[in-house]
Amino acid sequence: MSIQNQRHSEESEFEERVIHINRCAKVVKGGRRFSFAAIVVVGDKSGQVGVGLGKAGEVPEAIKKATKQARKNLISVPLSGTTIPYEVIGHFGASRVLMKPAPEGSGVIASSAVRAILECAGIQNILTKSLRRDNPHNVVRATLEGLKTLRSFDEIARMRNKPLAEI
Repeated sequence: MSIQNQRHSEESEFEERVIHINRCAKVVKGGRRFSFAAIVVVGDKSGQVGVGLGKAGEVPEAIKKATKQARKNLISVPLSGTTIPYEVIGHFGASRVLMKPAPEGSGVIASSAVRAILECAGIQNILTKSLRRDNPHNVVRATLEGLKTLRSFDEIARMRNKPLAEI
């Protein structure tokens, strides 16, 4: 297999989604200079997800930088079927994101920023609520913090030195 084909297969296993693009203006002598910041989420739909922020003078370049950073920052999310194992609240800055496991068929009930992360992680049934602030940067980071704190039931049992049935 050639290197180019190998790269293409690595890239295609992840799904990329642009969550938010922010335009920033710097006022200079001749007028305004615009730059762009993009938040991108990358995931393999089976428990791996990452978020990146890229800044550049052009939108496609900012998205490319954000995607590259998101691939570097992948985390593993423990799944319980098509949902999360238990309820969790993610905190970042003034943002709070409440995530509750949902029964089969509920779907992803979430805001657009949270929905993109959860779907890229492979979660199909979950209830979420953004509490306090709804700044997309902080909501995304709060969601990721909440997912990072999740542990699978076997991992919890192993840490407590108890059988899985007891938990």
